[in-house]
Amino acid sequence: LGEPDPEPMASGAAQRLGAPETLGISTLDPGHKPPAMPPGRHVTIRVRMLDDTEELFDISQKASGKVLFDLVCSHMNLIEGDYFGLEFQNHQKMMVWLDHIKPIIKQLRRPKHTILRFAVKFFPPDHAQLLEELTRYLFALQIKQDVSCGRLTCNDTSAALMVSHIIQSEIGDFEESQCRSHLLNNNYIPDQMPLIDKIMEFHSKNIGQTPAESDHQLLEVARRLEMYGIRLHPAKDREGTRLSLAVAHTGVLVFQGHTKINAFNWSKVRKLSFKRKRFLIKLRPDLNSSYQDTLEFLMGSRDCCKVFWKICVEYHAFFRLFEEPKPKPKPVIFTRGSSFRFSGRTQKQVIDYVRESEFKKIPFERKHSRVQHNIRLSPLPSPRPHEVPTEVSFFVHLQQTIISISPAPCSHLHNKSLNCTLSSFLTYTVVSNSPHLSASSGHSHGMVNGQKSLELCSHSPNGRQPSPLTSPLLNDAGSVRTDDEDEVRRKRFPTDRAYFIAKELLTTERTYLKDLEVMTSFQSAVGQDEATPESLKKTVLSTFEPLHKFHTGFLREVEQRLALWEGRSNAHIKGDYQRIGDVMLKNLQGLKPLTANLHKQTEVMLELEKACRASRRLEGLCRDFELQKVCYVPLNVFILRPLHRLSHYKQILERLCKHYPATHVDFRDCRAALADVSEVAEQLQGSLSKMENFQKLLELKKDLIGVENLVVPGREFIRLGCLSKLSGKGLQQRMFFLFNDVILYTSRGMTATNQFKMHGQLPLHGMTIRESEDEWGVPHAFTLVGQQQSVVVAASSLTEKEKWMEDIQAAIEMAKTSNGHSSELLTSNLTDNKCPEDSSAEAESEDDITASHTSLERPSPHRGNTMVHVCWHRNTSVSMVDFSIAVENQLSGNLLRKFKNSNGWQKLWVVFTNFSLFFYKSHQDDYPLASLPLLGYSVTIPSESENIHKDYVFKLHFKSHVYYFRSESEYTFERWMEVIRSATVPSSGACVLNNKESHAH
Repeated sequence: LGEPDPEPMASGAAQRLGAPETLGISTLDPGHKPPAMPPGRHVTIRVRMLDDTEELFDISQKASGKVLFDLVCSHMNLIEGDYFGLEFQNHQKMMVWLDHIKPIIKQLRRPKHTILRFAVKFFPPDHAQLLEELTRYLFALQIKQDVSCGRLTCNDTSAALMVSHIIQSEIGDFEESQCRSHLLNNNYIPDQMPLIDKIMEFHSKNIGQTPAESDHQLLEVARRLEMYGIRLHPAKDREGTRLSLAVAHTGVLVFQGHTKINAFNWSKVRKLSFKRKRFLIKLRPDLNSSYQDTLEFLMGSRDCCKVFWKICVEYHAFFRLFEEPKPKPKPVIFTRGSSFRFSGRTQKQVIDYVRESEFKKIPFERKHSRVQHNIRLSPLPSPRPHEVPTEVSFFVHLQQTIISISPAPCSHLHNKSLNCTLSSFLTYTVVSNSPHLSASSGHSHGMVNGQKSLELCSHSPNGRQPSPLTSPLLNDAGSVRTDDEDEVRRKRFPTDRAYFIAKELLTTERTYLKDLEVMTSFQSAVGQDEATPESLKKTVLSTFEPLHKFHTGFLREVEQRLALWEGRSNAHIKGDYQRIGDVMLKNLQGLKPLTANLHKQTEVMLELEKACRASRRLEGLCRDFELQKVCYVPLNVFILRPLHRLSHYKQILERLCKHYPATHVDFRDCRAALADVSEVAEQLQGSLSKMENFQKLLELKKDLIGVENLVVPGREFIRLGCLSKLSGKGLQQRMFFLFNDVILYTSRGMTATNQFKMHGQLPLHGMTIRESEDEWGVPHAFTLVGQQQSVVVAASSLTEKEKWMEDIQAAIEMAKTSNGHSSELLTSNLTDNKCPEDSSAEAESEDDITASHTSLERPSPHRGNTMVHVCWHRNTSVSMVDFSIAVENQLSGNLLRKFKNSNGWQKLWVVFTNFSLFFYKSHQDDYPLASLPLLGYSVTIPSESENIHKDYVFKLHFKSHVYYFRSESEYTFERWMEVIRSATVPSSGACVLNNKESHAH
């Protein structure tokens, strides 16, 4: 081979630093067959695991390194294997990583006598990016090894703190004599004796930590250390000064001893290469000069250079690229340079793969742990309210399992059941916590947060055990109608389109009355507490009690009319009851005297917010009520329901007037009723848009920490969603919030409240925006140039990028003519307006050390199923325009649901609101049993190849998740398609469209 000096390619950063060959998935899916073994002579290879045990693997000598690595991952049931590698000492006594592409026989001279070490290869900046409990456990073992051998250097406080978390996971809660004896018999750090007392002091503060929590705390301390994940490679600079080179997720680092003296971020590096002993770093030209800088380091040998260059190529590809880049075309005549290529998934692909998949979480054995935390049942910590569920498919299973859907923890389970912590929606992706398995004997039926559990029927493909995460089948007596029964019943129904429009009024009125009952229940809950101001009690009572009473009577009349219309008596023969306009006209005229109550919605929301700010106890009461199962959407959404209901009546009457000829007996009443409701709705429209914005700001305030004074006069919410922020650490997933005066960016860490922590803010005043995909070599990238700082971000798709750029540009134009409010957002730790992640070096400090303990505090529960979390997991965005459209597109009714791999149809009562489908057994149920957020989904009609031989069927699909739903008529089919499209195809633009414009898909 010639000396490698790969030339940069025009197509992006990936090719500039070495393009990998596309080899697909680098680790096995659990439950799949082992990798195919090529023919040839077999050899037994020893692999030393991170817990110091040795495993033997029988493998063909002709097999590639990937085959062996997949066997190791399969042996451990390891899903996120891409963070790890197998290293060994080659014939030159250098530690190198096993190449996945090359055959093993070409890498190991004496396979029988070589011990390969399974170790962490790629260290991410935040262990919250590790989605599996087993992965974090293996990382903790790696940190334990690095601390023990002195590779991970730190001060005494950090060392003692890390050891305290290690022994907490090994021996459990602090007991002085046991702890001291254990430390005397086990050495965790060099020169441990002088630190024993300090270790014991820290250990005494860890009481109650489970082994999994100890792993989390250990990684939290370790990731802040300068030497975290660092492997030093000796080198010299041009002057002959002894240095060390290292590579991390941020880029190439230069150390003198154990002190970092320089860092070359990936964003600044144009090209890496080596010529003989010389390692070359070519930097991008400085903006203020026209020359191109090249740095040169001298290493021990050409092989040393090549080993370091290889790991640089792999680190760059793993952390910086969205997906595996296309391989270089092979030269026709000759090649110059190394043929090494990165193979495997990038970090983003690993995260997406785990989120989209449904794995059975297999308990793993903690070899060294003696802690009695029911490890035989599960090594994972008990579920807590804040933990976020994984992506769940509506998959039918034959084995019975107990699951209940709630934002609160699971408490009791049958001893053969698998348990998981789920929010009030099913298909949801995990960021930082895996689903948790727990068991307790003596309970044949589960109770979760006071909710009855559901019995699930399940089957498993390929003979695999069913996933612990499934959707409720709701398959008890009476809940499933056979196809024959359904056809007979349908033939009995009227076929007039007006009937189905009237039936929509009935079904949505049932849901609306349930929502009013939530507010009357809230009034009862807070009305009995002395912390509630009398004025608030009076306002809530006087507002919602009359509305509830009125709509109870209205619903009764609609039910009676529909019963007659369906032909359950002889009255339909006269034709007197095949209409609904007269019932609506009478009741909407009866609603006019309650217009004052509708105007009070604004007063209720403002007074409730004011009272909660004044009383922590009342705030706690409201939060506890919001966590109850009946409160399936945020509490203040229920307050605005009466205002939204007027627009629903208006839509229904418009459809009836459009359907009826002018001579129809019901046309005149429908037109008069439409005039009445339009008059009331017009009076309230001005306050409605203001209150929707106020409600959205209050909801976002609960999801954010580190933000003060979010709700200020004049601030308007425009868009929220996920973008990848380019920093020194590479592309980091961040949640962005766009207002009319400022952009906030936040991240979701492993916090006990599921909230998003603010990292920084960008005032819109004076901001410019430009496309920068070519500039950074990152797809769908654009740059926000503020007066104090600039931020490069990348959207998940071209459509998302266009939405963001359009809304941000419109907001910038609006900000030019208004006074900004961003100064009121600043908090004490963000006064420099800079995100902590952007600094090139994270120094270790006492504040970092103590932060580990504060994160163990158990804050109050918080809803973990808001739209912010859905956007985070689905990597998408939603605007205020979308929220305004969504409240107009609410629908309720019966649907038949079919699973992808089953034959039968299951009848459910379904409510569409807040961008989600909520599932009930029947309309009498007080709370939903499961739900499905629709952001990111597509809605289509099944193709012929899918063999769905039924009318009025629509198909929902998101990546590998496919669900079929069947409606009862052409009208209801069109309506479900219309409202679901309003959630699955979010609009763009900074102005609110009217309903007709927004749904002309």
